[in-house]
Amino acid sequence: MNTFYISTPIYYVNGAPHIGHAYTTIVADAFARYYRQAGYDVFFQTGTDEHGLKIQRAAESLGISPRELADINSAKFLELFKKLDIRYDRFIRTTEEAHKAVVTEVVRRMIEHGDVYLAKYAGWYSASDEAYYDELEVENGRAKASGSVVEWVEEESYFFRLSRYAEPLLRWYKEDPQSVQPDARRNEVIAFVEGGLKDLSISRTTFSWGIPMPQDPKHVLYVWVDALTNYITGAGAFQDEERYARYWPCDIHLIGKDILRFHAVYWPAFLLSAGLTVPKQVFAHGWWMNEGYKMSKSLNNFIDAFALAEEYELDVLRYYLLREVPLGNDGNFARERLIERNNGELADNIGNLVNRTLRMAQGYIQNQAPAPAETNEEIDRNLRNAAAEAVQKIDEFVSKRQLHFALEQLLSWSSALNLYVHTTEPWKLQKAEDPTRLHQVLYHALEGIRILGILAAAFLPNTSDKILDALSQTAPEQRLFSALAWGGLQEGTPLNKPEILFTKFETKMTQDNTNQATTEPKAAEAKPAEAKKEKKDKKEKVEEPTGPIDFSDFTKVELRVAKILSAERVEGAEKLLKLSVDLGEELPRTVVAGIAKSFAPEELVGLHVATVANLKPAKLFGIPSQAMLLAADRPDGKVELTRYSTDITPGTRIR
Repeated sequence: MNTFYISTPIYYVNGAPHIGHAYTTIVADAFARYYRQAGYDVFFQTGTDEHGLKIQRAAESLGISPRELADINSAKFLELFKKLDIRYDRFIRTTEEAHKAVVTEVVRRMIEHGDVYLAKYAGWYSASDEAYYDELEVENGRAKASGSVVEWVEEESYFFRLSRYAEPLLRWYKEDPQSVQPDARRNEVIAFVEGGLKDLSISRTTFSWGIPMPQDPKHVLYVWVDALTNYITGAGAFQDEERYARYWPCDIHLIGKDILRFHAVYWPAFLLSAGLTVPKQVFAHGWWMNEGYKMSKSLNNFIDAFALAEEYELDVLRYYLLREVPLGNDGNFARERLIERNNGELADNIGNLVNRTLRMAQGYIQNQAPAPAETNEEIDRNLRNAAAEAVQKIDEFVSKRQLHFALEQLLSWSSALNLYVHTTEPWKLQKAEDPTRLHQVLYHALEGIRILGILAAAFLPNTSDKILDALSQTAPEQRLFSALAWGGLQEGTPLNKPEILFTKFETKMTQDNTNQATTEPKAAEAKPAEAKKEKKDKKEKVEEPTGPIDFSDFTKVELRVAKILSAERVEGAEKLLKLSVDLGEELPRTVVAGIAKSFAPEELVGLHVATVANLKPAKLFGIPSQAMLLAADRPDGKVELTRYSTDITPGTRIR
C-alpha cells in the first residue's frame, strides 16, 4: 500500500492559537483526508514545541514552572483541533521521554560524524524567534526579518558544522525541484546557501529548560535541534524500525514561510550528518493579514482561532481558507469575502443544487433512485465526461499542492450539475408525463451529486457527510475514491431529505469613524435577508446587426488568444477586474473587464481566453483598457468566458 506522511510544524506553547495555526493545520488535514480517500496509508502528525528560553521566561513571569505552562497551552491546541475536527494520527509533545531519546541519539550521531565541536559563541540572539542573527540581519536592536528584539550573547557553546553541508544541500535543491516549494521559496533558500553557510551554535548554558547535551549536561540543546527532530520521532526513528521504514521520508513538511530556513537548511543538514534520509518536500505557505493589516502584537489584531471557529460553520471556514488564496501566497482575511463565498458559491451553488434536486426526487420519484441510464443524449454524455474530468483535475491539483484550484474545480462540477438541471427541466418532464426521460435526467443529477459528495469530503467534510447520508451512501467503501466511477448509485437506493447545507448571511453596512464601510455577518435562518437588494444596473442596449455583413467587415475584427497573467479587483468598482494579459507581444496589455461577479481574481490566472485585440483603448475607472474579452451570458446571471487549451500560444489569431 502507498503511504503518505504529512506534518505541520509543532506549535510553540508560549501563547494561544491564532488563525495561522488553524490555517496550517486545516490545510494539512485536507491533504490527509484526501489521500486516505485515495486508499493511501496516511500518517498525519502535529503537536507542540515546549522547550527553550522563551518558555522558561514566560513561565517565570507567570510564577509557574515551564512544564505547567507547556501543559496549559498544549491543551489549548488539542482543544482547538478537536473543535476544528482535525483528524491527526499523532499529536507529539517535545517533553515526551521518547522524543528526548531520539534527539539525544541524533546529536550523538552528529558528534560521532565529527560535525560538533566546542567553542565560544558571541553574537545576536532572539529569544522570541529562538534564532541567531549576524550583523547584517540586525538593525536598531531588532531582527530585520521578524522585528523581534535581539540580545548580545557571549557564552561557551557547541557548534554544528553547517558549513560542511552547503554542497550536499545545493545538490538536493537542484536535483529535486520539489524538495522546497513553492519555487520562489526554493530560489530564496538556494540564494541563502550559495551566500555561504556559517557553523551553527546548538547549545546554551544560560537556561535549563530543554534537553541536555549528550556527554555535557551543563549545556542545553538549541531548541531547533530538539523541535525539528519531532518529525522522525513520530515516524518511529530508532524505536520502531518497521514504522520508520513505512513512513519516512516525510512527503510534506507543511510550514509557514517564517521558519523556512530552519526546515529547508538546518533540518536536512542535521539529517545528513546523522546518516538519515532527507524529507521529500518542505512546503512553505504564506501569512494571513487581518482586513488588510499585517497581524502584530503592537496592533493587537491577531485573529483568535477559537473565536473564528465559534463565528463560522466549520465547512464555511475551511472552504474560505483553502479557496481564497493559493497555497504559498499571503492572504487577507476579510469577512466580507468569506460571506461572498458562502452566499454565492456554497449556498447558491452547492446548497441550492442538492436541495432542489432532492426535493424533486421526493416529489417525482418517491425518494428512490431510478435505474442507472447510459443514454445517448449529448447533454447526458457531456455530463458523464465532465464528471470524469472533474475527478482527474482535482487529483492533479492536489498533487501539485494547488488546493484553491481543486476547490475551483469542485465548484465548477457543481455549476455543471446546476446547468444540467436548469437545461433539462425535470419539472417540465414531470408535467409532460415523460417518466422515462424524467428518470434518466434525475439519475444523472443524483449520481452527479453523489460524486460531488465524495470529492468534497477532504475539503468540506460535514457537507460531504450530509450529501452522502441523503443518498444513503453510509458504508466506508462508498466514500472512497474507488467509488467515483459513474453508476455507483444503485437503483432503488432510498433518498432522504437533506439537512440545510449552508445558511446565507446578511450583510449590514455601517459607517465607522473613518468613514469606511464595514460588513457584519448575521445568520439568515431560512428567511429572506432584510437588507435591501441592490438595484440591478441597466444594461446598455447593444445595437443589433441589420443584416448580413461582408467578409471584409469580419476581417476588421482582430480576435486573438490571450493568456491571463494576473487579475485584481478595481477599488470602488464591484463589477470590474483589472487583468494583465499576454497577447504574444513584447509587453503585456491591461484589460478592464466587468466579470468580478462571475470570477474571483485567482480563478483567472493562467486561463487562455479569446479577446478582441484591435479595439481603441478605453478608460474604465481611470484605467486604460487595451483589449476586450469575449464572453457569453449564463442562465444564472453570470458570464462564461470563451476559453482555449493551454496548448494554444498566446497571440494566436482566432479565425
